[in-house]
Amino acid sequence: MSTDDNAPVLRPHGEAKPGYSLDIRLWKVTKVNRKARPYQLRWVVGGKVSSATFATSALAENRSSELRQAMRRGEAFEIASGQPESEVRAAAKAAKASEEVAPLRWFEFCRNYVAGRWRTSAAKTREGMADGLAAVTLAMVKRGNGAPSDEQLRLAFRWGIVPANAGEDPPAELKAAYHWLTTTDRQVGDVADAAVFEDVLYRLGYKLDGTPAAGDTHRRRRRALNTALEHAVIAGDLSENLLQAPAASASARMTW
Repeated sequence: MSTDDNAPVLRPHGEAKPGYSLDIRLWKVTKVNRKARPYQLRWVVGGKVSSATFATSALAENRSSELRQAMRRGEAFEIASGQPESEVRAAAKAAKASEEVAPLRWFEFCRNYVAGRWRTSAAKTREGMADGLAAVTLAMVKRGNGAPSDEQLRLAFRWGIVPANAGEDPPAELKAAYHWLTTTDRQVGDVADAAVFEDVLYRLGYKLDGTPAAGDTHRRRRRALNTALEHAVIAGDLSENLLQAPAASASARMTW
């Protein structure tokens, strides 16, 4: 099946799905008059000419070999792109994978959010962010057998969101809680779930022992969460800040 530029490799006609063809003609690599990528490979799929240029003859011959092997396997080629069907499918799969970004999880959101504000925030503001988000995180972590205590989860969270600790191993006493925190945390969007959001509101106003937090503590935590949720809306991670919804405001008033 060797060819020269005037004697193309001929594939017999067959059946192929719409947009594809088994009528493929492949020519030998030729050298063209250009400085960059001077080696050219040409082929015809269903009457449409496709071509590619390469920096070296070896690269061109490798591509020619790939196309020839696809032809021998009986693959149809896409007429528009000139590529074998297997390559078209692989490219489509890769493109889809690149578009499918995993939903942002709560801890990662908090860590990124705090990192963006940490350097320009006063110590009191940092403390407010850490305390407010740590309280809410107890509602944003799934529970199950072997779950660490709320106190351990809070401590692990407060250690983990400090920018200076990014990439570091947690202290031994927080390792289990940190692992739980970073593997069972909910997606940011789960805050919109009615049951989860009810727990979020509870965490703003109550201490770990179930007694009401001081009014100043509740307001500080609420401000910290409100600012974080506003950031999430602006970043496109949430469609709305539920803390500003009338129901949330009414719930907060009833608490106090």
